[in-house]
Amino acid sequence: MSKMSDKPEISNAEFEVLDVLWDDHPATSNEVISRLNDKKDWHEKTVKTLLGRLVKKEVLGFEKQQRQYLYYPLIAREDYTKKETASFVSRLFKGKITPMVAGFANQNSLSKQDISELKALIKEWEQNND
Repeated sequence: MSKMSDKPEISNAEFEVLDVLWDDHPATSNEVISRLNDKKDWHEKTVKTLLGRLVKKEVLGFEKQQRQYLYYPLIAREDYTKKETASFVSRLFKGKITPMVAGFANQNSLSKQDISELKALIKEWEQNND
């Protein structure tokens, strides 16, 4: 899989198609349609259009097997997550994490488990970066 840094932007709808392929790939268009129909009521043609866009953007690849195409991601979920997280923090919080976490804390959006995980991450970071 290639790096996300040189890939184009992915729309929310395209992301949903990519997400089902990250979960299990390769898959035919009919398999993708079936998985998406558990969450969305999208027409078959819509899903095929989204698959085509993702192939054109070089985010998905495909392999022809007899009369069907098997689609698979060309980018890793982790690479996409890193890029989108950095973009989100940069755009909304000027690159600073503290105001983002404070925003969640002030809205009581952090669970005790979230707080424990954040503390563990900070502790690990401190141990590795001292």
